[in-house]
Amino acid sequence: VLRGVTFDEKRYKSFIDLQDKLHQNLCKRRELVAIGTHDLSKLRGPFTYEALPPKDICFVPLKPAEQDRDFTADELLEYYDEHDRNLRKFNHIIRDSIVYPVLYDADRTVLSLPPIINGAKSAITLQTRDIFIECTATDAWKASMVLDTMVTMYSEYCERPFEIEPVEVVGADGSSKQYPELTSRELVTDVGYINRSIGAEVDQARIVDLLTRMQLPARAVAGEGGAPAVAVTIPPTRTDVIHPCDVMEDVAISYGYDNIEQVMPATVTQGRQQPINKMSDLLRGVVAQAGYIEILTFALCSHEENFKGLLREDDGQTGVVIGNPKGADFEVARSALLPGMLKTASANRDAALPLKLFEVSDVCLLDSSKDVGARNERHLMVLYSAT
Repeated sequence: VLRGVTFDEKRYKSFIDLQDKLHQNLCKRRELVAIGTHDLSKLRGPFTYEALPPKDICFVPLKPAEQDRDFTADELLEYYDEHDRNLRKFNHIIRDSIVYPVLYDADRTVLSLPPIINGAKSAITLQTRDIFIECTATDAWKASMVLDTMVTMYSEYCERPFEIEPVEVVGADGSSKQYPELTSRELVTDVGYINRSIGAEVDQARIVDLLTRMQLPARAVAGEGGAPAVAVTIPPTRTDVIHPCDVMEDVAISYGYDNIEQVMPATVTQGRQQPINKMSDLLRGVVAQAGYIEILTFALCSHEENFKGLLREDDGQTGVVIGNPKGADFEVARSALLPGMLKTASANRDAALPLKLFEVSDVCLLDSSKDVGARNERHLMVLYSAT
């Protein structure tokens, strides 16, 4: 719980953006963690987390705002399937379950139907002063990490800055625990490893100072075999630091990349153009001389554009699906150049006819014989439209 928070337009937008970024990254598009933020003044504790048949869950959701009416959970998922492109991509997470998760307050007001949508009653506005933050998850460690990030980022806007009110969570087995935990951990990193990696000779005391500047408190210790090392205390605000290489990177940033001495490489190589790129350049020249305009489109596209938009079924053996996409428009690596070509043609409907476009680029296809499970193929696509 964050008490006495003061919002303005900029802070409110930043608060929503932080949730969206966490959902897309750490939360793996809500498949691991779903974040709910609520106006505590509109609710009454204690809160309960339950699993009920979808027809037994009925509430007014935050979206669609224009339809201020009750939906059952199954009705809501059907509505999003048909009318909301952004929310429908989360429906599959709970759709096939016989019970859906739901959070209630003491008055049986629905806080949220995770990981889909919050209830409208507890919606946060610019006038909200007390914020209740809840995270539901299939991964407890990730949930704790996400909650720590949310409260540490916005506790500075509380009436008493950086004061966070913990909440007691009672499990189904009767066990009790307080959240957020806000625990720190220690990571020991070898000084020799840091210096070899960044290509500089930085002494132990200097590394401690550089890490402290990066908000990573550190102290000098003896590592394996008595070698100099640093023990880094990783606060809950730095969930990005996982491995010694992350510590090394922060040392390099604080030291300054421009301060690293440039040296000649130990080996000598001769660079030349790859045959496939040479052939591609020749093709570009020939097609361009025929009066066609070259385009360059994104290598990533939405799943719908790559399959349904081309009247193709996803057989699971062709498209390379992105595990943690930035947005709905970057869900798969394209398996053909046609989606980008059609989008370009659609965006240039007012251009003079005939429309003559071409592209020479790579597509990505699944291939179990490759060590990375996929391969690139260079394709040429030409479009001529006189209507």
